[in-house]
Amino acid sequence: MEELLKIKEEAKSRLGSAEDLKALEDIRRKYLGKKGLITLTLRSLGRLPEEERPEAGKHANQVKREIETLLSTRKRELEEKEKVVEEAIDVTLPGRSPKLGRKHPLTQVLDEIKKIFMNLGFEIVEGPEVELEYYNFIALNIPPYHPVRDEHDSFYITNEVLLRTETSAVQIRTMEKRKPPVKIIAPGRVYRRDAVDRTHSHTFHQVEGLWVDKGITFGDLKGTLTLFAQQMFGEKVSLRFRPDYFPFTEPSADGAISCIMCEGKGCPVCSNTGWLEIFGCGMVHPKVLKNVGYDPEKTGGYAFGLGVERIAMLKYGIDDMRLFFENDLRFLEQF
Repeated sequence: MEELLKIKEEAKSRLGSAEDLKALEDIRRKYLGKKGLITLTLRSLGRLPEEERPEAGKHANQVKREIETLLSTRKRELEEKEKVVEEAIDVTLPGRSPKLGRKHPLTQVLDEIKKIFMNLGFEIVEGPEVELEYYNFIALNIPPYHPVRDEHDSFYITNEVLLRTETSAVQIRTMEKRKPPVKIIAPGRVYRRDAVDRTHSHTFHQVEGLWVDKGITFGDLKGTLTLFAQQMFGEKVSLRFRPDYFPFTEPSADGAISCIMCEGKGCPVCSNTGWLEIFGCGMVHPKVLKNVGYDPEKTGGYAFGLGVERIAMLKYGIDDMRLFFENDLRFLEQF
């Protein structure tokens, strides 16, 4: 009995000081294993006098159960301790910042274009990308037989419905609903059946501008576009206007800026001309004004259009338009 009591107290002490599950397993084997102290004690009961065996066996089994209970309790404590350690958070570590997205370079440039024209008093308007032939062509003085349709041929859904080839249709829709003055820009996506290469795509973005009111002159147009170009590319930029032809403006001009790469001296980017064409413009054709119910004798205005991709390529020095649409993060994360 004294030996059993000594074994129990020793086991209890060692279990209390066990620091991990491995140490606990060593204690279990020492006391309850096949060659453990309790097991050996139970086997030795046969050497006792017959009348002492029942009482001794009873005490030995009681000690065995107590040690088993202590083992089970200590095992749960150690498992809980290890779980806490594994799930612990080191609050001294720096936090993990979430990876934030960023605006696409075309969106950045478009936002800048909008900001410049809004500061000049222009309103932003939008219209449908699936357009009626009337608004896309006919109301803009481009009848079915007009050869310019070959350049602006789009994706037709029916004979009278197509994906718009330019956002000028938004200008017609806006003038139909309003009386002068109308001072708007119409940004948006447009579609043409162009072969995809370094400078062309079947899908691209435009910003069309319109100002219709009494007394608007070509001088107002030049002043607006000059200010826009200098805001976008720097105050040293010069503008050049040359006669051109557009069915919906008369007179018409193509607008170019002095090359921002060589400052007008001539380089491969500007084909050694010193100039980069970036927009078309002109005074709104009298027939277009009549189509929306305006009197061209009393009201006039100007219109212009520019490509967002073209502006972005010049601003960031990008030589291939396809990069905008490939979703390559190595390219997009530079902006």
